[in-house]
Amino acid sequence: MDFFDHDTTTLKGHVRRIYFEKHETGYKAVLIATGDEDETVVGKMPDVSVGDTIEVAGSYVDHPKFGIQFKVSSYKIIPPTDSQAMERYLASGAVAGVGEKLAAKIVGKFGDDTFRIIEEEPERLSEIKGISKRKAMEIAVSMEEKKDLRDAMVAMNSLGISQSIAVKIYDNYGPGYIEVIRSNPYKLAEDIRGIGFKTADDIASAQGMDPASEERSQAGILYALLDSSGEGHCYLPADRLIRLSEELLGPEHGDIKRSLDELIHSGKVKRDEDRIYLPGFYFAELTCARMLVEKNIPMIRNLPGLDEKIDRDVRKIAEESGMRVDPFQIGAVRECVKNGLFILTGGPGTGKTTTINMIIGYFLKQGLDIVLAAPTGRAAKRMTEATGYEATTIHRLLGVTGIPDSNGGTVVFQKNADDPLEADVIIIDEMSMVDIMLFKALLSAVPVSSRLILVGDASQLPSVGPGCVLNDICSCDFFPGVRLEKIFRQDETSSIVINAHKIDKGEHIELSSSIKDFIFLERDDPVVIRQTIGWMISEKLPDYVHCGPFDIQVLTPGKKSALGVAEMNRFLQQVLNPPSGDKKEYIYGDTLFREGDKVMQTKNDYKLEWHTDEMLTSLSQSGMGVFNGDLGKIRSIDENSRIITVLFDDGRVARYSFSDLDELDLSYAMTIHKSQGSEYPAVIIPVLDPSPLLVYRNLLYTGITRARSCVVLLGSSETINRMIDTKGSNDRYSSFAQRLNQAYGR
Repeated sequence: MDFFDHDTTTLKGHVRRIYFEKHETGYKAVLIATGDEDETVVGKMPDVSVGDTIEVAGSYVDHPKFGIQFKVSSYKIIPPTDSQAMERYLASGAVAGVGEKLAAKIVGKFGDDTFRIIEEEPERLSEIKGISKRKAMEIAVSMEEKKDLRDAMVAMNSLGISQSIAVKIYDNYGPGYIEVIRSNPYKLAEDIRGIGFKTADDIASAQGMDPASEERSQAGILYALLDSSGEGHCYLPADRLIRLSEELLGPEHGDIKRSLDELIHSGKVKRDEDRIYLPGFYFAELTCARMLVEKNIPMIRNLPGLDEKIDRDVRKIAEESGMRVDPFQIGAVRECVKNGLFILTGGPGTGKTTTINMIIGYFLKQGLDIVLAAPTGRAAKRMTEATGYEATTIHRLLGVTGIPDSNGGTVVFQKNADDPLEADVIIIDEMSMVDIMLFKALLSAVPVSSRLILVGDASQLPSVGPGCVLNDICSCDFFPGVRLEKIFRQDETSSIVINAHKIDKGEHIELSSSIKDFIFLERDDPVVIRQTIGWMISEKLPDYVHCGPFDIQVLTPGKKSALGVAEMNRFLQQVLNPPSGDKKEYIYGDTLFREGDKVMQTKNDYKLEWHTDEMLTSLSQSGMGVFNGDLGKIRSIDENSRIITVLFDDGRVARYSFSDLDELDLSYAMTIHKSQGSEYPAVIIPVLDPSPLLVYRNLLYTGITRARSCVVLLGSSETINRMIDTKGSNDRYSSFAQRLNQAYGR
C-alpha cells in the first residue's frame, strides 16, 4: 500500500454495508455514508455493525487491488442522537424483532426520544399498533443486551479475543464472563464449543498467567484427549497422551503426570489399565457392549420346520415383488426373523437393498411396525428411494432436544430407556458412519422386544466421530449376521461395482479413458486438472449422465493442497455460480458466500432452528438441529439483518447469522470422508499427490462407491495403485470389540 497522506483524518457516518470481515481478528471493510459521499473504511472494528454511526480516525491509502480506502487507526461507536439515525439503527436488524417498517413506526411515534423510551419506559412501545406489551419488553431487552454485548466485546478485544469468540463467550456466561476469564480462562475450552485450547491459552497468556500452572497442564491434557476424539479415537494410551500434552504445552509445561493423576482423581478422565478416556467415551463403550449383548437373544422358538416355512414365505414375497434372490439372501432374512439382533453387511452390487426389501416385506405381512433410519439426511433419503418406505435420520428418530455435554458427553434425546421407540422392527442403514456416542443413544432407545437390524459396508471408511463400531461388531463372531459377497449379474454390472470389489481385495484395476462409466485421465498438473474438472462438470458430464451440474460431486482425498477442498471450491464457484449483479455476496474469513452457492453444514448444531419450505411441501413443520454433512443452497443473503438463508436438499430452511458461518462451507467439492452415506449421478476424484496419510485403500473405495452412473479419476495412476496397495487407514484407539468379548467371557 502507498500512503499519500500521513496526516490523521477523522470521518463520521453511519455504516451502510460490511463488505468483508475476518472474525478471527475483527478486521472489517465497511461502507459508511458521511453525508457528502460514501467512503470505504478498513481496519479492526470488531463490534461495528450495519446501521451503527461511527467516528473513525486514520488516513487514506491506495490499495493495489481495491483502490482508495480509509485505514482506521482508532474508532468509536456514537449512539444515535437524532430520529433519522435512530431509525437507521433500529432498521438495521441490530435489535431483534425490529425491521424497517416497525422501526419507522417507532421513530415516527417517539422521534428523538425513541431510545430513552425503549430504555426507561419500554411499555409505551405497546401504544404502537402491532406491538404487544410482551414484544415491547423483548425489544427493550434486546437493546440492553446489545449494549452489554458491545461493552463486553470491547473489553475482550483488549485481550486479543476476536469478535466471533467474544460473542460465544458472552452468550455462554453473560455478564459473568469477566470472572471466568480472570479466574480460569481454560474453562472456556471446556464449556464452549468452538473454543479450543489455543484460544484459551492465548487469553491466559494475555493476562500474564503462569505457563506452568496446574490449570494450564490439566487443560492441555483434556484438550489432547478431546482433539484425539476428532481423529476417531475413544481413548489414548497414557504415554502417548503425556507426549502429546508436552508437545501442545511447550517447554514451559508443568508436571503433566501429576496433573493427569489429579484429573483421574477428580473424575474428569477415566483410567482403564493404560488407557485414558474422557468419561463419556469410556461409559459409552461399556454401555454399548452390555446393551448389544442384551439384544442378542432369540425372538421365536426354533421349532421343527420353522426354517423351511420362513424360506417359503420369503421366496413367495420375492416372486410377488419380482425380486431375484439367492440362498444367502434368503438365509439372511431367516436369521433376521429368528433373532433380536442381526448384522447385514456387503459391498456394492451384492444385494443388500434387495435383502432389506425382503425383510421389510416379510415383517409387513406379519403386521409388525417397522422404522428405518440412517446417520445422515442424504443416507436416509437414499434408503427411502431404495425401499419405498419412509426413512429418517437417527437423530430425528430419537428426537434430539439438547446440546452436547462437555468432555465427550452425549446429546439429549427424547427417546431413551425411559421412553423407548415404539416399533417392532428397527432397521439402521450405513452403520459404518455411526460413532460410539450415537450408537449408545440408539441402543438406549431400542426396546428389548424389538428386532434391531444393522446394515452397512465394513470396507468403507469408519465414522467421522470416535469409534469403529461396525468393524468392532463384525470382528466378534457371536452376533448373528450375513456378509453378502456375490455380485449379481456381473456381466451386466457397472465397472464401478466390479472395480470397487477389486480395490477392496487389494487388486489393481484397469485405468483407461475409454471405459464409459469408469474414466481415468492421466494428468500431472494441478491447474490442468482443475480446468478439466470445470469443463467436465459444466459441459461434458451433465448430458452424459442426464443430470444438472450441481448434481455432480467433486470428492477430494484431503483439504489442503492445490486440489484440496478449499482450492477446488473457490475454482468451481467461479465456474458454476459466477458473480452477477443480482446475486448478493458476503465474505466470512477466507470464504466468499454467494446467493445460489452449494453449501454444507460442517458440524452438528442442535440449537439451529429450521422450518419446511412452503413452496416445496404443504405440510408445515419446524424443529431444531442441522447436522454435519447436510447439503443445500444459499437462498438469500440479507446484509441488514446479517442473515444467510439456506434451503437444504430435504426441503428444510435454516437461517444463519453472519457470526455463525463457521458452521457452513461451500460444497462444490468435499472430502471423501464427508461424502459417506451419499450417492451422486457422477463423482470426480482428483488423485495427484495427496498426503501420505491419505493414501490408503478404503478411502479410494469409499469415494468411487459414491457414484451411481459414472466415476472420473484424474491424476496419477501410480498414486491410485499405491492407495490400492495400502490396506486400511490409521488404526483407531477403541476397546469396544474387547468389551464385547469380555461380556461373553472371552
